[in-house]
Amino acid sequence: MIKESIKRKFIITTFALIIFLITLSFPKEENPNQYTTISYQKGDTSPIYLLDNTSYVVRTDMYIEGYDSIEKAKYILSMLTIDDKNANYIPSFFNPIIPKGTKIISIDIQDTTIKVNFSKELLSIPEELEEKLIQCIVYSLTEIDSIDGVIIYVEGNILENYPNSQKKLPLRLTREIGVNISYQMNSLKNVAKTTIYYIAKEKDCSYYVPVTILENNEKEKIEIIIEHLKNSPNDKTNLMSYLNATTELSNYEILESQVLLSFTNLLYEGISADEIIEEVKYSIALSIKDTLNIDNVIFLNE
Repeated sequence: MIKESIKRKFIITTFALIIFLITLSFPKEENPNQYTTISYQKGDTSPIYLLDNTSYVVRTDMYIEGYDSIEKAKYILSMLTIDDKNANYIPSFFNPIIPKGTKIISIDIQDTTIKVNFSKELLSIPEELEEKLIQCIVYSLTEIDSIDGVIIYVEGNILENYPNSQKKLPLRLTREIGVNISYQMNSLKNVAKTTIYYIAKEKDCSYYVPVTILENNEKEKIEIIIEHLKNSPNDKTNLMSYLNATTELSNYEILESQVLLSFTNLLYEGISADEIIEEVKYSIALSIKDTLNIDNVIFLNE
């Protein structure tokens, strides 16, 4: 009986020790209120830029096929092309913009620049959409990892001017060209350029609309972004921002690849809604990413 009792105690003790060690193996939960990080990691989906029903260039995430950057670029461009079979996968309230029948003759990547040679059908874009055509192509292709510039060719010749207006184009196109550009300046002094990501809705779907604003403003760009997101756009649009108008940016720090932000009060005031708070954070983060070329935005809670 004594041996059985000792054996039973040994088994119980051993089992308890195993349970204790298993418990230790789980990571400890960190304080969730210390900070929130918004970073940009691409998986099977990638942001592409299309037209919405009000002719804004808009950002939405779509599943992208392709094993390398060139294959992904081909798939993205096919989704941007009117009546292409892959364009059928985009939501009905978004529209492709590359003219019907446009073919990709060749694609090449050198360092961080992608070179795309289109057929002449690309030039049939209506004049009122020619700037948005370039914006959709450039913003979509620069979402591919390691790509930050685009050179557009038509039938082997570099596209040096817009097809209709003949306005000059940079040979190497980057996000510096802006998107949905809004000119709000009255002089050429102290011109600040920021890209603000507003929110729009179609049916039950929310999506982001980037607007590049040129204005006379001497403030730091992060301060300008927050001020714009606290206010609705000046023109009559369906663009929105849920950022609390009383929110104040108490402190921020710009590091090599990230920005730290601190606010004095709530980003969103009203009925608690996690999805709205996330939309506010992503509006801020996307705006800072495009304006300052930053990978991560960290929201610190005071």
